Formats: sequence, C-alpha cells, structure tokens
Amino acid sequence: MTDEEVRAFLTDQMTVNCATAGRNGRPHLVSLWYVSVGDELHGWTYARSQKARNLERDPRATLLVEDGVQYHELRGVMMECDVEFVRGDELIELAVSLFARYAGTGPEVREMIEKQAPKRVGLRFRPTRIVSWDHRKLGGVY
Repeated sequence: MTDEEVRAFLTDQMTVNCATAGRNGRPHLVSLWYVSVGDELHGWTYARSQKARNLERDPRATLLVEDGVQYHELRGVMMECDVEFVRGDELIELAVSLFARYAGTGPEVREMIEKQAPKRVGLRFRPTRIVSWDHRKLGGVY
C-alpha cells in the first residue's frame, strides 16, 4: 500500500491487535480501539492492565490492523512501535478524540471519560517500522 492507502485503511478500520512482551517473553496479544493521528495510533487502557504493565517494562509494541476473509481479499498494516504513556489533561483529550470515533461526543461522554481517567493511561504508538500488504492488488497471481 502507498502511504496514503495506509492512512485511509487505518482510518476505515476499527480495531487494532496489540502485541506486547510479557514477563515470560511470550507475546501478550489484545485488541484495542484506536484513533489515527498522523502516522501514530492512540488508544487507552486501564493502568493496571497486563498490556500497560508490559509496556512499563518494555515500551515497544507490534500492532496489526487487518481486513479480508478470502486470501485474495487480505490486506493489512503491521506497525512496530515505540510507546509513550499519556496522563493528565492530555489523557482526557486523547480519550475524547477516541470516543468521538466510536461513541460520539457530548457532555455525557466527557463526564464518563473524566470519571474513568484516574484508572486509565493513554497509549501513543509511534511507528518505527510499517509493513503493509493488499492481496486485492495481486490479481489472483501469488
């Protein structure tokens, strides 16, 4: 995919698979909601979640956004990322943009975010490497 196609794909999809390194060295793989901001993906999670604890030890993650059912339809973006935690007022704004994408906006959304924020952290995924594919472009030739 071109850079523009990658951005459009990330905007259109709704869930990212996030792999972090567990204490035992095995991948810990979970799905997250995200919002695309430039070349970064932003999300949030409980501060005491396994992924947050893993990222405190090793602030690297691999993300996968994929689509397609049949082999000739498969497409996706894999991102190796350095991860930064977001807290405080910046966390509130990150969560507002995230929830605007999935649940809309309004005072009740912001109120819910502000109530949850003390237990949460934002995650800013900054890609160091991006790999993409789109089997639809192969024309059935593999």
